[in-house]
Amino acid sequence: GINNASVASISSISQVNTAGGLNLIQVQTASGSSSIAFESKFTGYKAFLFTFTNVHFSTNTQGIRVNFSTNAGGNYNASKTTTHYRAYHQNNGGSNLLGYVTGSDLAQSTVDHQVSEDFVGDENDENISGQMYIYNPNNTTFVKHFLTETNGYHSGDYSVHSHTAGYVNTTSAVDGIKFIPSNGNFDAGTFALYGIGAV
Repeated sequence: GINNASVASISSISQVNTAGGLNLIQVQTASGSSSIAFESKFTGYKAFLFTFTNVHFSTNTQGIRVNFSTNAGGNYNASKTTTHYRAYHQNNGGSNLLGYVTGSDLAQSTVDHQVSEDFVGDENDENISGQMYIYNPNNTTFVKHFLTETNGYHSGDYSVHSHTAGYVNTTSAVDGIKFIPSNGNFDAGTFALYGIGAV
């Protein structure tokens, strides 16, 4: 085995198994971006994780949307069925709630799915961060399940923790995933894609 005495003598390591870990595939930085798209990246792993960090919007009360492509970005209009709930708490302790968000869920719809509601402010310190998992998007037998979780700074000074989930109702391979602001642009933010569980 490898120990402190032997590592210094190793010139290379081959066949390191990273199948169970996170393997970075691509990072994109938003700067006045109307969307952030990842295309033709969804092979070689059983699942994929997106992270979005410190996403800031160009206009007030905005949120993140997502949609899926089966033709490498030719169009983003896959049918989806989704669900959405969230918790929030105002920073002065004045208001809090945990509940299902009607109107943010989809039933066999091709429109963009709301990863978060339209609440994030555009002041300098207001932003949203979160993650999305999609499972086996390259599969051609089953529908494609996805889960999202975000926390955002509401323009009314709330912390809003959103959970959404659903499935892309296609047996075609999903080979494009695009994140879109509900209005305006992504002024800033980092979007990263990782592969999990090499196949």
